[in-house]
Parts: sequence; structure tokens; C-alpha cells
Amino acid sequence: MSGAGTTSPRRGGSETQQEPDSWHRPSTPASTIGPWLPDGELGAALVEGLARVEAALTVAVASDHAFVSEAAGHLMAAGGKRVRPMLALLAAQLGDADSPEVVQAAVVCELTHLATLYHDDVMDEASVRRGAPSANSRWGNSVAILTGDFLFARASDLLADLGPEAVRVQARTFERLVTGQLRETVGARPGEDPVDHYLGVLADKTGSLVATSARFGASFAGVDGELVAALDAFGEDFGVAFQLSDDLLDIVSEGGTSGKSPGTDLREGIATLPVLFALAGTDPAEARLRELVAGPVVDEVEHAEALALLRSSASLARATAVLEEYADRARARLDAVPDGPVREALSALCTFVVTRDS
Repeated sequence: MSGAGTTSPRRGGSETQQEPDSWHRPSTPASTIGPWLPDGELGAALVEGLARVEAALTVAVASDHAFVSEAAGHLMAAGGKRVRPMLALLAAQLGDADSPEVVQAAVVCELTHLATLYHDDVMDEASVRRGAPSANSRWGNSVAILTGDFLFARASDLLADLGPEAVRVQARTFERLVTGQLRETVGARPGEDPVDHYLGVLADKTGSLVATSARFGASFAGVDGELVAALDAFGEDFGVAFQLSDDLLDIVSEGGTSGKSPGTDLREGIATLPVLFALAGTDPAEARLRELVAGPVVDEVEHAEALALLRSSASLARATAVLEEYADRARARLDAVPDGPVREALSALCTFVVTRDS
């Protein structure tokens, strides 16, 4: 991993003590994970909140310099599911959801996520992100890295007004994001179980920021500390489950997901959980699969064969069971959440993450 108003890219000082006027002019969110979205007042509140987040993101990525604005807004404009701000808004419904800090904290989490995507695409040499050319393929690695840094700076600027404890939580989250990226880059160490390593990377790279999103939403809504901790734990387990579902969709989705063609990870030699299970196995039925996925599968005929074998493999079934386990773990965290629409919506998210097809 390695906007502002029309006159200044800064939002420091007293100006950040109030929400910008644009935060009160709801626009259609770029994207949500809508199939789970609850009906009634809760659903309407989340749609309203996501619109305010979207407006605030537009402010946050803007600059006096046209090219900086274009580069910084590139991935935001491409859409995304806005999982992190959505979870912050949902957790806030357990307290004072109208607290202005809730939207600000949600924007901080999404800006942080967007910044990591710019850096990840450089490291992965990705050419496509969310169905659009990646920043590095469009403008080069240097621009992509600096744009990610710009977004981290904007997130930090907003974060500063949320208080020292929020800064500390975000710093520790960022440490985990970087640690996860380093661990992924280096790979499993000698004697380390590759599956445990992979799941630990997912917890650091994805689960940590999803957890912080839930924590921020709840804490800035004034939710009590015990419930904040439960929602933080929910977010981490749910975040790992969501990333696992992304990895499995890359295999099982006929049309691809997130702008990627099916089997992109196979082409790039990225060993996700089903491949790790296959490589560690001894089942004669998967001997050919192990041979194919031992490295990047770039030949089109072999790629099609590997994808077909994976889709019908016991290794995919084992990986799906791990996904379900994390979703169940997340749902179990909800024992601390009061009965009602918010708990039902969080539980529905746990079901959605297992059954989603995009």
C-alpha cells in the first residue's frame, strides 16, 4: 500500500468542526451491497447516510490542481460497494446516528481503503480496477503511489478532528494494513502453515479496517464500550469473510466480479484459499489441478482447465466451509447487540457474504 472547497484543499482548523453544506445534499451512492439492505426506516437512514458519505468523499478527493483531482477521484468515481462506510453507519444506528462525527469517520475509513487500492495495484501490476483502467496502467506507478499518499493525507486531515483516540486507533489499523501487505509480499515463512498465513494476511489487510469502521461508527454515536468492542470483533470476522467471498467469486463467477474476468488470481499466480488447499492436499483426484496451479496459469487452454477443475474440486468446497465459518463467527458476535432492526441487518450481512454472486 504504500475535495476540499473551491479555494483550498485543506479542511483544517475551525472549518472541520461543522459538516460541509454538501454533506446535507444527498446524492445517489456510487454503489452499495444492496440485496441485504433492510426495508423501512433503517434502510432509508442507511441510504441517506451513504449519500452524505458520497458527497463528502467528493469534497475530500478534490484539489486546486485539476490533475490531482482527476487522479484522486479516479477510483472513487469507478464505484465500489462502500462496505466500510456502510458498516460504520449501521453500527451508529445503535446510538446517536446523527452525530456529525459518524459520517466523517466513515469517510476516513473509505479514503484509507481507496488509498490502499492505488498502492495494491502498483504492487500487483494490476491493469484493471472496478472495471476501469487502474491508475498505474493509466498514469504510471509514480502517479498511482503519490495519489494513494494524497488520499492518506486527506484521511489524516479529517481524522485529526476526531480526537487523539481516533488517531491512535487509525494508526494501529494502518500498522496492521502495512503488516498484512508485507506478510503477503514475503509469503509464508519456513515452517509456517500457508493457510494460517493466508488467513492472517486477510485479517490484517481487510479485517482490520472493516473492524475499525464498525468501531468508529459505534463509538462516535456514543455506544457503550462493551458493545463497541463486540462490533469491532464482528467487523474483523465479517471483513475476512467478505474477502474470502471475493476470492471465491473470482473462481465461481462466470462473468467475473469487480471488473475482473474469472480466474484473474490464477493468471497472476495468486494462491487464494482453494488453491492453497489443493496444493497442500494429496487427493489423486486433484493431481492435475495441483500441477496446473503450482504457478501462474497463463496459457488459455490450461487456464480454462484449471478453472473448471477448481470449480468442481473438494478444495473449493473446503474453502467455502471456511467462509461459512467466518460468517458464523461474525454472527455469533451479535449476541451482544440488542434485538431489533440493526441486529437483524448485521445478521443478514452474514448471510449475504456467503450467498453473494457479485
